[in-house]
Amino acid sequence: MEIPRSYNAAVDLIDRNLDAGRGAKTAYIDDAGICTYAQLAERVDRAANTLRSLGIEREERVAIAMLDCVDWVALFLGAIKAGIVPVALNTLLTPADYEYQIMDSGSKALFVSDALLKSFSSIRVEHVVPHSQLKSLLEKQKSTAEPAPTTCDDICFWLYSSGSTGKPKGTVHLHSHLILTAELYAKPVLGIRESDVVFSAAKLFFAYGLGNAMTFPLAVGATTVLMAERPTPDAVFKRLVEKKPTIFYGVPTLYAALLANPNFPQNKDLSLRVCTSAGEALPAEILKRWGERTGTELLDGIGSTEMLHIFLSNRPGDVKPGTTGKPVPGYTLRLIDDNGNVVSKPGELGELQISGPTSAIMYWNQREKTKNTFQGPWTRSGDKYSIDGQGYYAYGGRSDDMLKVGGIYVSPVEVEAALITHEAVLECAVVGAEDEQKLVKPKAYVVLKPNHSGDDKLKTVLQQHVKDRLAPYKYPRWIEFLPELPKTATGKIQRFKLR
Repeated sequence: MEIPRSYNAAVDLIDRNLDAGRGAKTAYIDDAGICTYAQLAERVDRAANTLRSLGIEREERVAIAMLDCVDWVALFLGAIKAGIVPVALNTLLTPADYEYQIMDSGSKALFVSDALLKSFSSIRVEHVVPHSQLKSLLEKQKSTAEPAPTTCDDICFWLYSSGSTGKPKGTVHLHSHLILTAELYAKPVLGIRESDVVFSAAKLFFAYGLGNAMTFPLAVGATTVLMAERPTPDAVFKRLVEKKPTIFYGVPTLYAALLANPNFPQNKDLSLRVCTSAGEALPAEILKRWGERTGTELLDGIGSTEMLHIFLSNRPGDVKPGTTGKPVPGYTLRLIDDNGNVVSKPGELGELQISGPTSAIMYWNQREKTKNTFQGPWTRSGDKYSIDGQGYYAYGGRSDDMLKVGGIYVSPVEVEAALITHEAVLECAVVGAEDEQKLVKPKAYVVLKPNHSGDDKLKTVLQQHVKDRLAPYKYPRWIEFLPELPKTATGKIQRFKLR
């Protein structure tokens, strides 16, 4: 797809809907009500004018730490229209995390939900605008705004990496990147269309959620349901039943929790057409049970903050359980072994590297990490994968999560997938631990379903359960029961904390 040299991402995503006559159509349904495409266009322009009225200049950064709502979208796109760079912040961080990201980004303004203000009380920013004040600021501004004369290669927005492997990094994306994710993945692979109603449990500040709930629906004129609260099973069920989304986006840990919840809605109360999973590998057992429960396909894919959205995915009508599918057209993938050679044998593990038009250009103020990750046309994912004889990619864990047991690589994900098939296991994570000889062996952290208690007898049962399904050397030598696993706000298990 060719992007014009003179290009503004916000103008494209908004004006294409007005030009198509969708002004009166519902663009968003959030906790406060309904917003049409015409109202959204006006809100975006008022947001651009608000930022300019605060003295924010082109290319300067503004931070958004708001719970999902229409004003989040308006601010994000309003900044982009004005040539200002929005920085989306995770809404579940600590004050120390926020201080780091605000200082690192050099943001000139902070827009924050009132409920989150206490986390920013000690942080100095030139302008701090609570959401309750933002509404009155927007009303004072003109309802039309001139777009900044940006190009497709101008810096457009930042996202901070989720922190699943340590300190977040400011990941810098361009104006062309948003629409490319829609053209390459959302339209041809996901099959999103104007008649869809979409609901993403992944929040807007997350690269996955940004595409799900902003770029993709705006690219085709669909309707989006936004939810401010955390995606608990009951909160998700409420939206699935009341708002009738046809596309639902989640992560594996959420799908497991939904399936284990006794309040799971009946099929007659749902309108789902297709569902997606990303963030980490989807166990085949969850895929199977979701399909049996809902009658819909669950498309497992992988994307990243660095690549902005999904570049490898299963397809409707072409889902292979236990795999992440095949490359999304427009992206080239390769696997590299420990010696830097391209892996060519089916089933052999290698680090996944991606070449595609949506790769971030750098990590802000992280020169060495930038050089390590972005290498010419290739972006290193840090994920281990193998390819089978039919061209399907199977996830083998993070490069730094992989275990060598007796000189043989063991994928933690493979052990987790075996454990989760036991009726007592809700979710689990496997990491490496040293035995008395300082040799690395698998250790499992397990969260049990309600009405199951963890004891030595169950540990033995679970170890045998894995031995019955995998090569014996792969079984977890130790099992520890936890009430919950440490996760990022987007649902990724933080294995570095368990290590």
